[in-house]
Amino acid sequence: MADRLQFTLERTASGSRARAARFRTLHNEVLTPLFMPVGTQATVKAQRPQDLLQCGSQILLANTYHLLLRPGPEVFRKFGGIHSFMQWPRSVLTDSGGFQIFSLPHGRTMREDGALFKSYVDGKEILLSPELSIQTQLEIGSDIMMVLDQCIASTADRDEARAAMDLTHRWAARSLEARGDALSALFGIVQGAIFEDLRQESAQALTQMPFDGFAIGGLAVGEGLEARNATCDIVTGMLPEDRPRYLMGVGTPLDILEAVHRGVDMFDCIIPTQYAQRGGAFTSRGLIRLRRGVHKFSEAPLDTDCPCPACQGYSRAYLHHLVKTEETLGWHLLGLHNITFYHRLMAEMRQAILEDRFAQFYKVKRPILGADDLDHPVDPPRKRPGKALIKGDYLVHTAREGHSSIVHRSSGEIMHSRINPIDEAQSLYVDQSGLVECIREQNDAPLVIWDVGLGAAANAMAAIRTYEKCISGDTPLRSLQIVSFENDLDSLRLAFENNHLFPYLQHSAPASMLKNGSWQSPHISWSLIPGNFPATLPLAADTPPDFIFYDMYSSKTCPEAWKIETLEQLFTACGDKPAELFTYSTGTAVRSTFLLAGFFIARGVSTGPKDQTTIAITPAAAARERALPREMLSEEWISKWHRSSAPFPAEIPESEYPLWREKILNHPQFATQPVA
Repeated sequence: MADRLQFTLERTASGSRARAARFRTLHNEVLTPLFMPVGTQATVKAQRPQDLLQCGSQILLANTYHLLLRPGPEVFRKFGGIHSFMQWPRSVLTDSGGFQIFSLPHGRTMREDGALFKSYVDGKEILLSPELSIQTQLEIGSDIMMVLDQCIASTADRDEARAAMDLTHRWAARSLEARGDALSALFGIVQGAIFEDLRQESAQALTQMPFDGFAIGGLAVGEGLEARNATCDIVTGMLPEDRPRYLMGVGTPLDILEAVHRGVDMFDCIIPTQYAQRGGAFTSRGLIRLRRGVHKFSEAPLDTDCPCPACQGYSRAYLHHLVKTEETLGWHLLGLHNITFYHRLMAEMRQAILEDRFAQFYKVKRPILGADDLDHPVDPPRKRPGKALIKGDYLVHTAREGHSSIVHRSSGEIMHSRINPIDEAQSLYVDQSGLVECIREQNDAPLVIWDVGLGAAANAMAAIRTYEKCISGDTPLRSLQIVSFENDLDSLRLAFENNHLFPYLQHSAPASMLKNGSWQSPHISWSLIPGNFPATLPLAADTPPDFIFYDMYSSKTCPEAWKIETLEQLFTACGDKPAELFTYSTGTAVRSTFLLAGFFIARGVSTGPKDQTTIAITPAAAARERALPREMLSEEWISKWHRSSAPFPAEIPESEYPLWREKILNHPQFATQPVA
C-alpha cells in the first residue's frame, strides 16, 4: 500500500522546475502536467462524459460536500461508485468539501471535531468530520481523495492563518487513519495563507505523513498573482520529488503555465466552462470573446489550430449567434473547445519538458496566453492608479470562480458569493417573476417592482436590461417602474467605480441613479427611496408593487427587515394587488414570518449553493392562475416545521409559541390540509 500511485518522475526541465511525470490510479495511467475538468456534482457543466473522454480528459474532479448532500452515499453504494453512476471510465479526484464550507461563513461552525453546517437540500444539520469526508469519498469511489482542511482567505491575518493551518494538520492525520488500507490515494493540503514561514511549516509537517501526493490549498481566494507565484515557489521547493503536486482551483492558461514553471503537476478550475458560458474561448491567438460584434459576419473557424467540434464544424459567426441568443449549444461547444485547449496546452508543455526546451516554450507562450484576441485587440479598461477597492463599510470580493461581488465588512456577509451577481439576479428575480411575459401584457398600468435592498444594483439592472432586450419597433410593451430602497449607497458607488469588475453597471442608469437618485427612459422609470426600509416603506404607498425583489442582508445583519411588523407593513402595502415577493432565504423562521404576515409561500428556484429559494405571494396572487405555476408549501413543510428547533423569528418568546403555532396552522394555505 506504500506506493499507491507508482509515481515516476520522467524529467525536470533545465532552467525551470517544470516536471513531466506519470502515475497510475485504479482506473488509468495519468501523464503530467495535467488539467482536471471540474465535475462538481458528477457532471462537467454542459458536457457529456464521452466528449470529455474524446478530448483527452484523464481525471475529472468531483466534490464530496455536494455529493454527500445529493444524491448521497447510498446512491453510490447502489451503483458501485461514481464511475458507473456517471459512465466515466477514467479517474476521479474528489475534493473534500473544505472550500465549500469556507464559502458559507455564516452558515457553518468550525470545531475541532469537524465543520457543522445545515444542508441546503433539506435543512438537516450535518457535522462534516475528517472521518465522514473520507468515508464519503470511499463510497463515491474516487481514485484520489483529499483530506478535509480548513480553507481561509489567503489574505487572512497571521493568527487566523496559523489556527487554520494547525487544525488542517490535525485533520490530515485523522484523514490518513480513516483511509486505512483502502486502495484510493490520499493527498495532504498545504495551508498557511501568504506567510512564507507558515507555508514552510505546513509543508514540513505534512511531508512527514505518508500521503500519496500533496496539494497547495488556500490560493486564488484573494491574493494577487505575485503572491500566488511566490507561494508556489516556496511550497514546491519543500515538497518531495517523488510525489505529485496539485495546485487547487487555479486557473487561467497563463496561471497554469506559471505554476508548471514552478514545479506543479496537477490543476483544476471551472474557468473553461465558466468562460464558455459567457462566450469566452481560449485560442492560439489569445482569449476571444464571442459576444463582440466583430465576429458577427466572420466565416473563419474559432481556432485554425484546434481539432475540436466547435473549430472544425462551425464559423465564428454561428458561435457568436449562439452566445448572443444564450443557446445551450454555444455553452457546450465553447466549453468543449476550452477543455480541449487546456488538454492540448498540457500536452505541449509535457512534450517541451521531455525535449528539454520548456524554458523557451515558457518565454514564447507567456505573452500569447495572456493576450486578449491578438487579431482584434481590445483596449483594456482604464484603471485609476492606486484606487483601493474599499468604500465605507464595503469592499470588492473576487470569487474563486472569477466574478466580483460586494462584501459587507462589518458582518462579513458576501452577496452572491458563489455565482455572478447579474446571473443570480436574472435567475432568482427576473426570470422567476416572469417579467418578460408581464411587460408584454396589454395593460395600461405600469408594472411596478420594489427593489428592496438596492446594494450594487444587480437586481434592478437585470430587470432594466431584460426590458431593453424586449423592445422592438412593432411590439408595444407595458411600462416598467422600479422603486429601489437603500440606506447606504456606498456599495453601489464602489461597484460603479470598478465597473470593469461589474460590467452590468456599464449603462447610463446607475450613473444617473448615483447623481440624481433616479433614471428615466421612454418606457422605464427607476427611482430611489433612501433610508432604512421599514421607516421609508410608507413613502412608496402610492405605487403598490406587482413584484418585490427582497434582497436584504440576513436577519443577523439586518434584523428589522425580517421582523413580522415589517413584513406586515409590506403585506398591507400590496393592497389588493396580486403581488409576489422573491427572496434568497429559505429559513424556517423566515418562511414562518411571511406566513404570519399574511403571505402564502411557494418554493422558488435553486440558485448558487441553495437548492431552493422562497416566493411570498399575496392572497390575490395565490387565487389567480398564472402561466408560471408555483410549487406551494404543503403538509410536508408543516411536518418539517413541527420538528424545527427555531420555528419562529427570534422576536417571538418561546412562551408564545402555542399562540403563533395556531396562527400558522389556521393559515388559509394549510387550514384545509391535513397536518402532522
